[in-house]
Amino acid sequence: MGTTKLKIAVLYDIWDEEPTPVPELEEVKAGKNGKNGKNGKPKKQKKKLKEDREEIFEALEKLGHEPFYQVLDGTKQSLFSLSRCGANLVFNLTESYAGDDTMDMSIAAYMDLIHVPYTGTGPRGLFLGQDKSVAKKLFQFHGIRTPFFATSYKGMLDHSHDISFPLIVKPTSEDGSIGIDGDSVVDSVKELMERIHYIHEEFDSPALIEEYIDGREIYAAVLGNSIPDVLPLIELDLSKLPKGTPRVAGQDVKFDRETEAYKLTKSALAEDLDEEITEKVTETARLAFSALKFRDYGRIDMRVNKKKEVYVIEANPNPWLASSQEFAMAAKKSGRNYTQLIGEIVDMAWSRAQS
Repeated sequence: MGTTKLKIAVLYDIWDEEPTPVPELEEVKAGKNGKNGKNGKPKKQKKKLKEDREEIFEALEKLGHEPFYQVLDGTKQSLFSLSRCGANLVFNLTESYAGDDTMDMSIAAYMDLIHVPYTGTGPRGLFLGQDKSVAKKLFQFHGIRTPFFATSYKGMLDHSHDISFPLIVKPTSEDGSIGIDGDSVVDSVKELMERIHYIHEEFDSPALIEEYIDGREIYAAVLGNSIPDVLPLIELDLSKLPKGTPRVAGQDVKFDRETEAYKLTKSALAEDLDEEITEKVTETARLAFSALKFRDYGRIDMRVNKKKEVYVIEANPNPWLASSQEFAMAAKKSGRNYTQLIGEIVDMAWSRAQS
């Protein structure tokens, strides 16, 4: 862990109104005037979940740094404020600009232009990770297995392998499972055309049409640069979804706490993978991370089919760093506590800035 005390801006983006965090039920002790339930036991009360930026802020304080919040709200003034904030380093948590998810690379490029060092992937890697069709072409060049695919936009076919049903259709440049749900997997030409139309109309985006890989969903958290370290593997268990429901990690599975799909799925350490598969998944993740020019940290999402073939489904250069999420789970299993994880990311970015 580094010893240099830094002034660190925790940079995040908002637009319109800040979304309200989803509350969770948590027991809290009733005070002298608190209301108890039956038998004198404390009632369960709603408590606000901490944002990842709050957890990172606290970790930075524990590390001896001087963190402060810096917001990009989609205005020129907020960009000007960033350039004048006086930070030694920016902990970059932005994923969009003025609500446009394709602009995260521009934020990184802006910081490069004004010579403000920041954590995480630069504009090249953010672009390559965001455009799924470009990423898949790079994977194929590097010999990394990924589903055969086609891209189509309003009648124009940009790229096409000879693909076969079942297929999964999604936007080419969205993350966080946006545009993915139970209807994304299609089994007929009619369903395919309807889903392509939906993607075009809803997201004004080319549709990525790829072969659906039925298998286990494995996430690899990758930490480092010249020789990136692949942390213990995490699996999103989709096996308990209702019969006939496509095994896909849509927004209902990942984020909507009220849905049956969310309640029936959970991420956990993938402890029953055999040594051959673990080595294959680990090496695939390391190659994909490097091929897309990611740096500091990233997450590679893969599927492993019954033939033990490993397919890269998606690569995320800015995975969620909340302590309850997959990246932190993997770091904890590797022997790092949350504060140590944040400290490592800071140290890597700061070392790069000094080189």
